[in-house]
Amino acid sequence: MKALILAAGAGTRLRPLTDTCPKPMAPIAGRPLLAWTLEWLRRYGIAEAALNLHHLPDVVREGLGDGARFGMQLHYAVETELRGTAGALHNFPGFFDQPFLVIYGDLLLDIDLNDLIRFHRQRRALMTLALKCTNHPQSQGMVEVDATGRVVRFVEKPVVWDGDDTANAGVYVCEPEVVEWTPPGFSDFGHDIIPAMLRAGAPVYGRPLRGYLLDIGTPAAYAQAQQEWSRRQSGIEGLL
Repeated sequence: MKALILAAGAGTRLRPLTDTCPKPMAPIAGRPLLAWTLEWLRRYGIAEAALNLHHLPDVVREGLGDGARFGMQLHYAVETELRGTAGALHNFPGFFDQPFLVIYGDLLLDIDLNDLIRFHRQRRALMTLALKCTNHPQSQGMVEVDATGRVVRFVEKPVVWDGDDTANAGVYVCEPEVVEWTPPGFSDFGHDIIPAMLRAGAPVYGRPLRGYLLDIGTPAAYAQAQQEWSRRQSGIEGLL
């Protein structure tokens, strides 16, 4: 299985840090965020990943290199104009020729990937979303699933949400056919692709994640990540 890591964002909420450092390279417990992500992927046997870049791309390429020291092979594409979370797939023609992961690059995570992939295969899903709980539905993609885990409703950052607290966590398992759902140019998974798939009756499923996941995109979350991850690496805490 291959992976796409979405690493093009400017990280404006983390300024001034992101004026000189892309958000996915922000240091966490002494190492770039993406270094932790790559090590997590490699533990699950994923050895090849593509990264779309935009803001300060040379910092990412110089910091990660070709991926050899992580036991991986990395491919980069620099977007002069942002193509969106789904449009980024078209930066790498022919690359997604097997089931693949999509991972948002601002996530600090240590989730059970085997569980997510096993669920995806059991359901014969076209796409499976990792799910989390949230108290802030207006800033999340909100998800409603049936008893089998099939997604029956998805609303990106709703102004009003009358469902439960289940949200898109930003990790997807996808079949290669998902690429065919993404038009040329700009497209976004939350605003465009997932709603279109649901309208067409495509088998999209959601699975509550097992493990630790935190979006570091705000100053408060970034400070939380530093504290929690340092404790985890010291062995004081187990999996959350």
